[in-house]
Amino acid sequence: MNTKNTGEDATVNNSHIVFPPAAQRAQAERGSAGAYAGKVANGFPDRITPDLAAFIAERDTAFLATVSEDGAPYIQHRGGPKGFIKVIDDKTLGFADYAGNRQYIRLGNLAGNDRAYLFLIDFATRQRIKLWGRARLIEGDTALIEKLFDKGYRARPQRVILFTVEAGDINCSQHITPRFTQDEVAGATEVLQQRMAKLEAENAELRAKLAQQDPEAD
Repeated sequence: MNTKNTGEDATVNNSHIVFPPAAQRAQAERGSAGAYAGKVANGFPDRITPDLAAFIAERDTAFLATVSEDGAPYIQHRGGPKGFIKVIDDKTLGFADYAGNRQYIRLGNLAGNDRAYLFLIDFATRQRIKLWGRARLIEGDTALIEKLFDKGYRARPQRVILFTVEAGDINCSQHITPRFTQDEVAGATEVLQQRMAKLEAENAELRAKLAQQDPEAD
């Protein structure tokens, strides 16, 4: 992601979304304000760049945070086929919301407070991206559900969640333990198996040539 705010109004600085006043005071008190002075001055990216879109297209899991009317936080895992989160335009992400346990905590939260946060992580490459924004639920729009639903996925879409990006930031890779999906492990294993098969074939060919040169060779 480009680290410069690219909003339509370049005079609008969105750093207060990522670093609220209390966080900036804490940074000043603890000596880290200088490290973030440039970001505070310039603001954070508020557009979905091609690089971010490519990163999102590879994700099969995400964490969506909402907050209740009285400030209680709630984090929920969202998942689906790789690329289940779709880029609608350079400010908007969307994904189908599937039938679940019918607690409706997120639904209730968004009815009273549309502030939301998406946390995206790639364990294999140890990269994580944070997105602040606004989320809204769209129900009854069959065309939009059809557009965002991944055909063949064994789930029943009930509604759509649209997420408007207001700010984004890339976290460092520190303390992320690399993990790999079954598909990633299977892909790496297939490469190794192909390499082993090639080496075994080369070995058999060499043994056959040696046997021709020395009939008594084992």
